[in-house]
Amino acid sequence: MTTFDDRESAFENKFAHDEELRFKAVSRRDRLIGLWAAEKLGKTGADADAYARDVVSTDLKKPGDEDVYDKLRADLPADVPDAEIRKQMLDLLARAVKEIETQ
Repeated sequence: MTTFDDRESAFENKFAHDEELRFKAVSRRDRLIGLWAAEKLGKTGADADAYARDVVSTDLKKPGDEDVYDKLRADLPADVPDAEIRKQMLDLLARAVKEIETQ
């Protein structure tokens, strides 16, 4: 029975570790997409950082990425296509994962 318990514990630990990394990657992606959007909105310095923090806090309200997308879509001008927003979200998630893995 101890072998089974050890395997179960290992799987639980791996799951917890993976979820922690996922949370960190998504949070970092939200910050990066917030800075990207802030640039599109003409925000710099402290204003850009404040906007990025606002985007990060938006993602904590409900599960999934749609709340972040909805905020960006509402804030960005109409000439920024939906596809560009979604592509940036995917690209910046990949960047965030790489950054976390290299830490």
